[in-house]
Amino acid sequence: MAASDVEWHLALSQTLSHLGTAKFPVDLVTALHLVGSFDYCVMFGYAGSRSPVDLYDDFGPSRRGVFVDDYQSGPYLLDPFYHAASQRISEGLYRLRELAPDRFYQSEYYRSYYVQTGLAEEIGFVVHPNQWATIVISLMRGGHRTAFPSREIRHLRAVGPIVIELARKNWRDFGAHQSREVRPPDTAAIRNFGPVGRPRLTRREVEVVALVLRGYSSEAISRQLGIAPGTVKIHRKNIYAKLGISSQAELFSLFLSSVGRMVA
Repeated sequence: MAASDVEWHLALSQTLSHLGTAKFPVDLVTALHLVGSFDYCVMFGYAGSRSPVDLYDDFGPSRRGVFVDDYQSGPYLLDPFYHAASQRISEGLYRLRELAPDRFYQSEYYRSYYVQTGLAEEIGFVVHPNQWATIVISLMRGGHRTAFPSREIRHLRAVGPIVIELARKNWRDFGAHQSREVRPPDTAAIRNFGPVGRPRLTRREVEVVALVLRGYSSEAISRQLGIAPGTVKIHRKNIYAKLGISSQAELFSLFLSSVGRMVA
């Protein structure tokens, strides 16, 4: 641990004393800074089909536009942490790259949105405070730095059970009574693709588009859907023809426009 045991326990005590208050996330971040070195923190709450709720962030006005406002407007639907929350993966600390599809860093989501964050790396504690919701506590390193070193990841994982238990207690009622039977908003948006008069996408084509946008290769999509890679390529060709497009950039643009119409 970068800090002494005394410093950590004092910070932990302060955090515990502010459970259920606005000071809790601030104190939690202060404690985490004693364990790992990071530049920003954001805590998003995910529940049902609602947009992520910004429970806490320390970006400041100049960065909040990209990290929070733009994210909430639609790109969150393609975020690996959002899908980890939707699938209620086991609680713990995860690197973004551990959750990301095989072509995530070549995806249009990454090139058009995520690269604007300028991050070197993002990691997150995944917390399920109740049966309806998931909280992700993201720690981020700016692009002027390297990724989190293995030593810091080990230390952060070591304190993970404490961080998760405190977050559970603090947000135990977040998202209460939200339905767990959620139609994925990303596929709902994709169903609305395309100009009037063009053929609509089939259910399978919608599934393929959702995975393409998230950064899955044709091979990975074939494994996910249990179909041959050649069939995936045929689907992709038919999708582009139906939508009258020729690139993933256009596909991403259609997706954001469709999401925008849903939330307008």
